[in-house]
Amino acid sequence: MALAPGTADKTVGDGETLDAPELRAFVMVLFFIFGGITSLNDVIIPKLKELFTLNYTQAMLVQFCFFTAYLLVGIPGAALVKKVGYMRGAVVGLLTMMVGCLLFIPASQGAAYPLFLFALFVLASGVVVVQVVTNPLISLLGPARTAPSRLTFAQAFNSLGTVIFPKVGAILILGSLAGVTAAQLSGAALDAYRVAETQIVARTYIGLAIALAIVAAVVWANRNRLKGEKHHDSSILSSFELLRDPRFAFGAICIFLYVGAEVSIGSLIVNYMQQPRVLGLSAEAAGGFIPYYWAGALVGRFVGSAVMMRVSPGKALAGTAVGALVLLAISGFSVGSVAAGSLLLIGLMNSIMFPTIFTLASAGLGARTADGSGIINIAIFGGAVIPLLTGSLADVTGSLTLSLVLPAICYAVIAAFGFYARRPVVTEAATFA
Repeated sequence: MALAPGTADKTVGDGETLDAPELRAFVMVLFFIFGGITSLNDVIIPKLKELFTLNYTQAMLVQFCFFTAYLLVGIPGAALVKKVGYMRGAVVGLLTMMVGCLLFIPASQGAAYPLFLFALFVLASGVVVVQVVTNPLISLLGPARTAPSRLTFAQAFNSLGTVIFPKVGAILILGSLAGVTAAQLSGAALDAYRVAETQIVARTYIGLAIALAIVAAVVWANRNRLKGEKHHDSSILSSFELLRDPRFAFGAICIFLYVGAEVSIGSLIVNYMQQPRVLGLSAEAAGGFIPYYWAGALVGRFVGSAVMMRVSPGKALAGTAVGALVLLAISGFSVGSVAAGSLLLIGLMNSIMFPTIFTLASAGLGARTADGSGIINIAIFGGAVIPLLTGSLADVTGSLTLSLVLPAICYAVIAAFGFYARRPVVTEAATFA
């Protein structure tokens, strides 16, 4: 049970806070970093696809390996954070991310796709640990009443990273593509080409490794500034006991569905815009619309952080989920710029969903908030599962429009959770030991 400064019996997370609000700036930086690094996958995928002459299924192993880290590291990451504390846990996560970036060096020297996948898994493992820290920490660094607004504002910095990193990464990584392609080469020439081009990728991630080392050093220097921190002493497996609470279990399911729906739509944007009934664009021109989708989330999170100071989080969540459903319907039954614009506007609807679902699900967990964060991070594995199912639905039906029925179902469930969790928790739910 965490203790607020100067108290002996009150639980942090049920109206109490951790002392050190000045650390919020550090947490915002962490949100920016892991959001940006995650979005770099969108740049790495086409690069590795060309270099190793992969089909789309093989190329999407990048996302699969990345999001699998959430499944495997979520609970152990929460156990680590409980053992060493939030700030030291953040340092461990940052250093793990740094190691993942440095693993791009041997991967590029050997020009081996499996090594890149392993490097991405290690990198993602560090991201998971950092997320286990940041999501509950930003909630506890201030009044519980304004936690949804605060987490939404922090998520805006995550979105800022998803907008900036791909733009810079595209210049550094995709801008280097040579006049020839791997498909045109063979033997020693192909090997040399792959080594040369993958080293460009490695240099980008080496730069990230240096930046991560600097941030880790700053966080370590401030490791003792957080006061009033104490975590519930429980085993890793006992974390799953939280799923006995219907509210938390429903919320965890909604995180799985939300991440899956968001990634699915983002992954389909290029192909969707290429359809004759929509805009009939080339792949390159269609790719230019991706930033608009993520920028919608960025704008919505800054606006949402202010709006939710006055609006019930549950009602706001239900409203945005219904909004996403309406936009999907408009896109599916219209053509041209209306079909394109309505799909892109779903990014705006997505903006408040993750932080709001998290805070609504975690309400009342108290000292078991870190355990809850671990379960929530496991649920992010939906980003690997739902897109694969959506793609399979598109293959079976032969229609991208019909495949969007699956994300629509996800948003319908999220709307139901918002309505279900619209009332605040009255009693503490963290009594599962």
